[in-house]
Amino acid sequence: MRDAIASADHAVNMALAPRSGGRAIVDALRAHGSDRVFCVPGESYLEVLDALYDTPEIELIVAKHEGAAANMAEADGKLTGRPGICMVTRGPGATQASIGVHIAQQDSTPMILFVGQIARNHVGREAFQEVDYQAMFGSLAKWVVEINDADRIPEILARAFHTAVSGRPGPVVISLPEDMLVDICHTPPCIATPLQTPALAAETLDTITLALRQSKRPLVMVGGPNWNETARHDLATFLQRWKLPVACAFRRQDLIDNRDPHYAGHLSLGMNPKLAQRIREADLILAIGTRLGDVMTDAYGLLVPPQIQQKLIHIHADAGELGRVYQADLAAHAAVDRALADLARAAAPAEPSWSEWTRAARIEHESFSAAPALPATHNGVDMTAVIKHLSKVLPDNAVLTNGAGNYSVWLHRFYEYRTGRTELAPTCGAMGYGLPAAVAAALRDKTRTVVCLAGDGCFLMYPQELATAAEYGASLIVLVVNNGMYGTIRMHQEREYPGRISGTRLQGPDYVALARSFGAYAERVTDTDDFAAAFLRAQDTGGLALLELRTDPRQITPAMRLAD
Repeated sequence: MRDAIASADHAVNMALAPRSGGRAIVDALRAHGSDRVFCVPGESYLEVLDALYDTPEIELIVAKHEGAAANMAEADGKLTGRPGICMVTRGPGATQASIGVHIAQQDSTPMILFVGQIARNHVGREAFQEVDYQAMFGSLAKWVVEINDADRIPEILARAFHTAVSGRPGPVVISLPEDMLVDICHTPPCIATPLQTPALAAETLDTITLALRQSKRPLVMVGGPNWNETARHDLATFLQRWKLPVACAFRRQDLIDNRDPHYAGHLSLGMNPKLAQRIREADLILAIGTRLGDVMTDAYGLLVPPQIQQKLIHIHADAGELGRVYQADLAAHAAVDRALADLARAAAPAEPSWSEWTRAARIEHESFSAAPALPATHNGVDMTAVIKHLSKVLPDNAVLTNGAGNYSVWLHRFYEYRTGRTELAPTCGAMGYGLPAAVAAALRDKTRTVVCLAGDGCFLMYPQELATAAEYGASLIVLVVNNGMYGTIRMHQEREYPGRISGTRLQGPDYVALARSFGAYAERVTDTDDFAAAFLRAQDTGGLALLELRTDPRQITPAMRLAD
């Protein structure tokens, strides 16, 4: 609230003189507290770029690919809880940035994508790089709008910021006709109305606590975006007082300290089979902040919609998500932080009947997180040892990023997240996310350690963003997990069409030489015993570093070989 009031004061004090549409866009960004824009420049929004030239309060980060710029903005939105800002040009720029919009939509991340557009009097002629952005982004974004009147810029920007953060957060796409940007805007800046988030009604809280007391095998599931530290603390308090087991949704493992004795594991790719069985055996599911998507329910097989056999209490900040897939026994419209504040204060039974159920769930998680034995024929770097080493040596607030690929299963299973906003990964499973996200994280807080994990295929989506990291002084370490193939697809291919390898081999470059060409420290690791020393050398550089890890392509998951 204080930030919103400060922004409002700033907006009132800003010059109200007529200015160009491009300047009005930048004024609105300042009024809403934006301090960074990720972009690839284009002639379609030169007026905005010119206004940014005179606005040192907003740092302009020029990525080398629009997809990477959008990923950076999305990651920045995850880290701050404010809309990440991306600007791209029309046509090809917008289509390449669409991946970031899709990630923001599925990950519930606040984000605003500005797209330069053709002149208004050329619309409908299939002019150079013309695209109908309402048609293109209509199903990907929360709101898509084209500004055709410069005087409406402050109004539309205020609505965009409100839309991006309200209810279930998500992306907004704003199209900017190039001729509109040089028109004069006479409207003073304004900001989005501060949100009053919903809380649990007293009778709803009573119903939840009664359901818990009547349960024998309860399980809490947590997920969703933008948890603050107070919410995380209240979650831990609630779990401790009620002695409840908790599982984290896909790539939301940083919502609770994974060392907490109530943490029962992740509902991600590579889920513990025993945790899956506990979901089946539970008699009460308390879902807080999460959508209950297909990954965390194993393709809706663990919890079969629309009505599951367990009692379901679903708490979500967006009323539109309640009853969307699952018909809950109790659907509670409430913000995560306010709901958990009430739950943390609720009186709990002295010794709940499910205490042993909770202890057993934790024991099963600890057993699953232990290193499985490797076959005698294993070659190359053991990723289990790599992740366990990272978990041991990295500070609690280190940020780990990744994209898509089987290599991420090791991260889900063996890394212990300790604090919030330390897991940056796409729940939509987009390849290439890790490196751009790491750049955004390293620039957002230069005091934090940032480590990007990427498969060789994942890394090759945006390797050029090493140049962006070098240019803006982003200190981070990239671990390229090189098994010479698109591992996830090969795994499915081997299961469906054994022995018929088609399209899944991957011939990469010399990753060490490539990284060094961007000015990064780099070396190749081929043996597990060499990793710890190599990682320390990378840390000691204090800058941009890359380690190529040669792994065994036959070891497709921590406990499974391709031959299996």
